[in-house]
Amino acid sequence: MNVKRVLASHSIALIIMSTSTCAQTSPARLSAYDASNTVKASAYLDVAENFNHQFHRELKNNKVPGGAMVIVQGDKIITLTTFGKRSKDSSEKVNADTVFRLASISKTFAGTLASLLVHEHGLSWQQPIVTYVPKFRLSDPKQSQQITLGHIVGQSSGLMPNSYDNLINANVQLDKVINQFAKLTPICNPGVCYSYQNIAFSFIQQAIEQESGQPYDELINQRLFTPLAMDTASIGFTAFNDAVNRAEPHIKTRSGFKRVKVKPNYYQLAPAAGVNASIKDISKWLIANMGYRPDVLPMRVIEDITTPGVRSTKELRRRDWRAYLDDAHYGKGWRIYQFEGQRLIYHAGWVAGYVAEIAYSPELKLGMAILLNGESRVVSELSAHFWHQVFSLHNHKGAP
Repeated sequence: MNVKRVLASHSIALIIMSTSTCAQTSPARLSAYDASNTVKASAYLDVAENFNHQFHRELKNNKVPGGAMVIVQGDKIITLTTFGKRSKDSSEKVNADTVFRLASISKTFAGTLASLLVHEHGLSWQQPIVTYVPKFRLSDPKQSQQITLGHIVGQSSGLMPNSYDNLINANVQLDKVINQFAKLTPICNPGVCYSYQNIAFSFIQQAIEQESGQPYDELINQRLFTPLAMDTASIGFTAFNDAVNRAEPHIKTRSGFKRVKVKPNYYQLAPAAGVNASIKDISKWLIANMGYRPDVLPMRVIEDITTPGVRSTKELRRRDWRAYLDDAHYGKGWRIYQFEGQRLIYHAGWVAGYVAEIAYSPELKLGMAILLNGESRVVSELSAHFWHQVFSLHNHKGAP
């Protein structure tokens, strides 16, 4: 590992590393990189250093139990830092390999996996979803036939937003929930309006499994986690609980953060909310999505999943982001923002006890992600501030 600087006051390592080294290094040596692998200093090092301090300060002020943050530029990590404990009741600290639940950031993996199959001619975005989920019916059966795989992954199905998430919250089994859709009348025609879904989005799993002939968790490991050396990434409730180095969930109460048990309910929706990963894994995911692993994520796939689809005007009213957002759309598993005139590819995640955000600028080849094991809106404040600082530097000083 090439250590540029150590900020002793916060034990933050400012790191510059090559993904090619990472991909070829055995898991036992992941903490020791070739010292000869040097690169020129990033134009955003000052922003990164200031953000490191802010990240630690705000998490401390908000009494968040634990978290992790990474900033990457090109195929290099320029900052990776961790904060706090895996559980407020434990002395075990969060480190770069601590596994968190990614919640809805899981959708970025599902959209990518589906797009890979589309470009390999195994799936078609135009195929009706009932081809793969025959139990799916709306109050008017003809309308069921109009919803395609592209509508499902692009959050433009026309269904009532978050349809039947309340039943998943109540731990109702997915097979029983699907039958409830027969009571629904769409709020618009497919492809016309933004309609965020978790259950319907996860119908893509049946399509992927039927066309590939492999279980979803097996395929995502084979096509994404393993080739990207995302060594601690996994799918599902059992896999998360099997991880020894995992962050435990905490909800916010009037008396502070309270540790709670990991709930299995949203793990039923693997494409929507089933991925677990560490901040080190997420750095590799960011780098691949910025085009530096074309052997795993071809550019045509990246362009497909980040092409703006339906407009999501609700996003423009986000409390911490509305001062900066010019426009917002949903792609295929990713959100596409116009942030102070710059394109930003983004997604957030929340599930009981965890929050997460991930984003990157395709033009600046800069990405950032935060994972927390406590429900706090500080994650949104931090992310919005970071990208404001980055784009202000770019717009006013012309940083590369």
